[in-house]
Amino acid sequence: MNTIAVVILNWNGRALLEQFLPSVTKYSPEATVYVADNASTDDSIAFVKANYPDVKIIQNTGNYGYAKGYNLALEGVEEELYCLLNSDVEVTEGWLAPVLDLFERDPETAIIQPKLLDFKNKTHFEYAGAAGGFIDKYGFPFCRGRIMDTVEQDNGQYNDETEIFWASGACFFIRKNVYRELGGFDQDFFAHQEEIDLCWRAFNHNYKARFCYKSVVYHVGGATLDSQNPKKTYLNFRNSLWMMIKNLPAHKMLPVLFIRMCLDGVAGVRFLLQGKPALLWAVLKAHFNFYLRFFHFLNTRKSNKYENYYKTKSIVYKYFVKNGKVFDSQFNNSLS
Repeated sequence: MNTIAVVILNWNGRALLEQFLPSVTKYSPEATVYVADNASTDDSIAFVKANYPDVKIIQNTGNYGYAKGYNLALEGVEEELYCLLNSDVEVTEGWLAPVLDLFERDPETAIIQPKLLDFKNKTHFEYAGAAGGFIDKYGFPFCRGRIMDTVEQDNGQYNDETEIFWASGACFFIRKNVYRELGGFDQDFFAHQEEIDLCWRAFNHNYKARFCYKSVVYHVGGATLDSQNPKKTYLNFRNSLWMMIKNLPAHKMLPVLFIRMCLDGVAGVRFLLQGKPALLWAVLKAHFNFYLRFFHFLNTRKSNKYENYYKTKSIVYKYFVKNGKVFDSQFNNSLS
């Protein structure tokens, strides 16, 4: 059995599989490649079976989204390491070797993200993960190489193996035993922010996440759900609030959540002023669902919560008030 499983979650993605699966099968000799299908109604699986007989098929019985889709698919995958790979990612020659080496050299590292570049603009980082992710005190995510909507060019400025707080779900490496110990992704999330929640839970269990610059992949981004889609806005705002209920230290939870919800209100007003009432409505619906399920997520909290979860107090303030568009040297300190 190979050490690593590359698992691609698919739902009606024949065109993406046709475009990107060739690079995965060509450049992943160290891995067993799986396509986990969320009950597609197109000919995705027929295409894979006809053209890639060595790729293993996992058939889910419904469209369970990213979180539950992967949880179900990975129940029977027994390789020691998992790579959860989006169907819209092009991998490069030798992409797995440095990741495998880093896992071997550092047993405390449980999660790894490769360098994530933009498939459509290959000199630049990709929005979804860039060179590894962090959050601020109020749960807003940002990356080395991408803060808010500003994406940097890759000039080698993040060529290191530094510790990060979260790894992008577009290409997410994790040890099998850690994934199972933590119970996998939170299935309530359906999609979006579930990888940050999982990384936060791993952090609270003293596991490390690292960035591996020697492994490079190219992500299309937005291929499954456009960034201006109200559904994506709803999921991001709702899931972020759920994640904070679950993972914030107890004495900080309510005051931090209150400020975060006020900031969400400002974002909603901004959407309205931009002529995007559907996005404002998505934020309102997210908050309503947050209230509806507050006690459910409160009951999922575990005892161990660490205070040093955030990289900076407010990335929103730094970006919009202090004009901090680039992940600069002020952030280059350890999370530990």
